[in-house]
Amino acid sequence: MPETSRLNLSAGLASVATAILLVALKLWALGQTGALSIAASLADSALDLMVSLGALAAIFYAARPPDDDHAFGHSAAEDLAALGQAVFILASASIIAFAAMTRLLSADPEPLSQEGPGIVAMALSITLTALLVLYQRWVARKTGNRVVAADSLHYLGDLLPNIGAIFALWASANLGLMRIDAVVALAAAGMLAVGALGIGKGAWDALMDRAAPPETIARIEALTKGCTGVRGFHDLKTRRSGQRLFVNLHIELDGAQSLNDAHAIGARLKHAILDEFPGADVIIHFDPVR
Repeated sequence: MPETSRLNLSAGLASVATAILLVALKLWALGQTGALSIAASLADSALDLMVSLGALAAIFYAARPPDDDHAFGHSAAEDLAALGQAVFILASASIIAFAAMTRLLSADPEPLSQEGPGIVAMALSITLTALLVLYQRWVARKTGNRVVAADSLHYLGDLLPNIGAIFALWASANLGLMRIDAVVALAAAGMLAVGALGIGKGAWDALMDRAAPPETIARIEALTKGCTGVRGFHDLKTRRSGQRLFVNLHIELDGAQSLNDAHAIGARLKHAILDEFPGADVIIHFDPVR
């Protein structure tokens, strides 16, 4: 197995192992404290476990070469999984928000307990998450794997709800502000919902073959215009599937030159696009002009 594949796999396994530890730790903390802010963080960690498992599967599955039944590869499985995850996140956020509003509106909110052990558990969660993010970012820099980079970004966003949970437990223990827990949980639910909508939109756009972002298209156009021997281009089409970019492009070449020369120009342009967008699937058609 290549070194880059081993690094990507190790990052995926580290992500899954960390997520399992965090879920177990927060389950214990929730049982000790009954804090909704910890429940929100637990839901986020359960989501992280699903995302990490999906990322690990994607590293294996998306790397499979195209076959007779999947001529364009298997990367669409990532988008299907992401769409399912988005629905799961929205459902979790709705449940947490409902529980938080119920506690906020209650005349006699349920007191928290064992805030000290809960704070220790959440502090340990922050430490584990930070160490994982540092390792994932190192791997992403070494290998350029976008799945690992995206998973790292997701875990980085988890640090704020964890810090909020610690603040809620501290405020309950030292200031008697029991409703702070519900406020933090409500804010965490909002963050979960926003993240779910972003994930769902990205997955839906990919499944519907939406074009790549304008900046990506502009960069491909610039590379094409700057390629020596290309007199023009048309019918540039792009789409994304999972982490993979697909590019279909017609370039206009001197019709009097040899096929070898035309092929060399097309190969040069293809390599330029691949250097800019590693792992892209690039198809270039040649159209002769006088």
